[in-house]
Parts: sequence; structure tokens; C-alpha cells
Amino acid sequence: MRLIGPSCCVWPALLPGLLFVPMILAPPVNHDVAAVLSFSERWLAGERLYVDLVDVNPPLIYVLNLLPAALGRVSGLGGVVALQACLIVLCFMLWRLTLSVRDRAGEGPVERVLLDALPGLVGFGAGYDFGQRDALMVMLALPYVLAAAQRLDGRVPRRALLAATVAAVGFALKPHFLAVPALVEGAVLVGGLYRRQGSAVLRDKVPWVMAVLWCGYLASLPVVFPEYLVNVVPLALAYYLDIGSQTTWDLLAQPRLGTAVILFMPLVVLVLLQTAALPRVLALAGLAAIGAVLAQHKGWSYHILPIELFDCTLASVLAARWLDRLHVGATPAVAVGCAAWLASLFGLYLVAQGEAPWNQLGWRRADAYALTNILRQEAGGGRVLALSPGIAPVFPALNYANVRMTLRAMNIWLLEGLYRDCPAGNSRYRDFGDMSGAEVSFYVGVIADFTNAPPDAVVIDNFSAIPVCDGISFNLLDYFNRDPSFAATWASYVEVGRHGRFAVFARRPRSPPR
Repeated sequence: MRLIGPSCCVWPALLPGLLFVPMILAPPVNHDVAAVLSFSERWLAGERLYVDLVDVNPPLIYVLNLLPAALGRVSGLGGVVALQACLIVLCFMLWRLTLSVRDRAGEGPVERVLLDALPGLVGFGAGYDFGQRDALMVMLALPYVLAAAQRLDGRVPRRALLAATVAAVGFALKPHFLAVPALVEGAVLVGGLYRRQGSAVLRDKVPWVMAVLWCGYLASLPVVFPEYLVNVVPLALAYYLDIGSQTTWDLLAQPRLGTAVILFMPLVVLVLLQTAALPRVLALAGLAAIGAVLAQHKGWSYHILPIELFDCTLASVLAARWLDRLHVGATPAVAVGCAAWLASLFGLYLVAQGEAPWNQLGWRRADAYALTNILRQEAGGGRVLALSPGIAPVFPALNYANVRMTLRAMNIWLLEGLYRDCPAGNSRYRDFGDMSGAEVSFYVGVIADFTNAPPDAVVIDNFSAIPVCDGISFNLLDYFNRDPSFAATWASYVEVGRHGRFAVFARRPRSPPR
């Protein structure tokens, strides 16, 4: 590990970030991360993405997950362990890249040690959301952000193109993430024009390399993944975007998001009172992260995480620079101590606002743990149909139980969209002749998959997330049991376990007639 002085090591500053590693390796793995990995494993096993596997996520995240899916299969370790190993290796590779792009000689002693420790906090500090696309974006963007600060000052950082290439992959995970490079590159351009170096800025390869990668990815969709544009995008626009959507005010009134935004506001004021490039770039990234949350209309924890990571990074950098102006870190030991104190505050904020280590400590009391044990006993290594509006706790229970989902989607999001309004007439469920094409496809597909190859077990959630109509709740099993072939196949299933709102049914061979 790089030394700050002749006898003072940076480990005290690194420790707060490294303390998150046991949390992210302990179960449970994030439910969305587990679901995406499961889809990539099914894709690798021969199912067709966006035909047999229907999800609103663009294909890049599934392509990236093919690596841990393949490693898990070849090594026998399983997908979850392989994914965690890949993410840990990625974090350390990005740590190395972050060190290489910086101008360490131009940093103050406290800031230098803090930035040495920063990749661990940004990478591992996601906690339960480790591996989520939003967490990956910030991890992949950090070297680019640090390099962009130098470019804003008119300098040419080392490995800027590599940092930009890595970041471009992270920004391509969601269209909302493109707000980050848009604001940052806009600031670099304005800064170059202000210094009368506009032609030099336009010759800068960084934005052009990112743009080429994004355009190439976009152009690949109709060629490599035409089914995504034809089969999924229309469904997402019609039925998915409004599920769980909230107004801007509702989002900002959430305690976690509201706290992050309130923290951001005074930091922006402090940034406006100085001309340092790195705080300005971090402030722009934080502003873009806020815009991404508002654009998605959900306010889920992992949507908010990038704001918190950029907020805490900005606050830590501002504090480190203030300490350096006071010459507090005159000796290496004091510089490391100050950086360790700032890193600890960073980590404590993430613990206070996030879900780690609380999810890990409560794992054996969680619904996912109970479902895992039931499914291991009843369907271990087999196939399971899960009908639930939520991705958790079905995932990661399916992953840990080593079973394969038979539903073509991760959950019943399409059914939620189809029944967000009560159907006309007195029937709780639409008759086949009254169904839209999307509902017919979903209804017939689930029934055909179930009857043609009955799964080893079925998980039924007694909560559908569909509004009650005329005092009648939407029952997921009743909805499909209207079909005679589904009902006949269902007759061979018996309840084998129940936990919370989830019932598990296993297939039992019929007794021969006496």
C-alpha cells in the first residue's frame, strides 16, 4: 500500500471503506441484482432475451452479467458468489485507475489521503445495493469525474480515455445517467471557452469517445436485440412507467431523498464561493443524480444512492481542502488521521441512511431466508413458478435455493399495469374476449408454460399490489385457475410451506385409483 510518509500508512483512512466488504459478501445479495443475474443465467442456458425473458431493463446489464453467470456455472461456485467476486475485482481495478488518473502532487496532504481512500467508500459503501446499476454507475464514473476536474482546469490527465471508456459503460446502463456526462462535459466546454481554448476543448477525445460508444450501443439494439424494441418497449411505455410512480413533491418529501437533497444545497453554496474544479464537477454530478431520481418517479433506495455518494464525496473533499488550507495535515500522521475521520463520517452516513448491515444481521429472520429453506427442500435444483408483484423476497431466495424461475418476467409487473384500473362490468377479472393483446399474451403464456412443463414448486404471494374493486381483492391463483388446463394441472399441487404472505406449493404425483 502506498505510503504517505516514511512511517505512516494510509490503512486507517482505507478501513471505513473496507469495513463494508463483509457486509456486501454476507447474505442477502440485493434482490434486483439477484433477479438480473438469474435472467442472465437463463439467457446463458438457452432462453431468449426479450422473448422468453421479458424485462424493461435495456440489454447492457444482462450482457455484463453473462460473465459471472458463466463463471458460476464453470466453477461450480454458483452465480451469486461469482458475481460478488467479479464486483470485488472490479472495485479494486477501479481503485487502481482512480489512483492513476489523479495529479497527486497537486493535492493537499489531507485531500490526497482522502482521495486514496475514496474508491473504497464509493465502491463498497453501497451496502445492500452493491451491484445495482445505480451503484455501478457511480463506481465506474469516479475515475472519469476526477479526470474531468483536471480537464476543467485545462490540464490533460493521465489515462483520461480509459477512464472515459469505463464511465461510458456505466452511464449507458440507464438513459437517466447520461445527465452526468452532459453537465460535466458542458462545464468543461464552457471552461475552455472562458480560457479561450475552445478549439483545444473541441479536439479533446474524451466526449467523442463516449459519444461513439453510446451511439454504437444504441445502433446495436435493432440489430442484436430487435425484440427489446418490438416486444418490450411498447409494454413498458403502456404499463410499466406508471407503476409506483410519484409526484416530484412526493419524492422530495421522502425522508431519505429529502435528507440527501437538503445536504446537497449548502454544499452547492460552498462550491459557488470558490473556483476549485473538483468540487464543481462533483456538484454537477450530484445535480445530475437528483435529476435522474426525479425523472424515474420511483424514489427507490438505489435510485437515491448516487445522490448520497456524490453528496458525501463532495462534503468530504470540501472538508479536506479546508483542513489543508489551515495546514492541519502538516505531518503525515495527522493527515492520515484527518482523512480517516472524514472517511468514517462518510461511512457512518451510508450506514445511517442505507440498509447495511441491518439486512445482513436480520437475514435469518427474513422472508427470503424462510423461502430459501422451503424451496431448497421442495425444489432444490429444479424449477419454480413465482407469482408476486415484488422482486424481493422471491429473489434472492430462488438464487440461494439454486432453482430456476419459469415465469417469463421477474414479477407480475405487466399484470399490475393491466389492472391498475378496475375492469368494466361486475367481473373482477376480464373474460378472455375482453382482454387486450398484452393481457392475452401474458395470460396464455403463463398457462402454457405451466401446463406444458409443470414446475417443481409454485410460490404464491397473497398480496397482488392491484387495487381492490367493489370490495374484492385480486387473487393471483384465482386469476389463472379460471382456465381448465391450468386448474387440472394445479390439482396435483399441495401446500408445503407458508411464511408471511407467501405460500409454497409442491407438485405431488397423483395416487393411482384403487
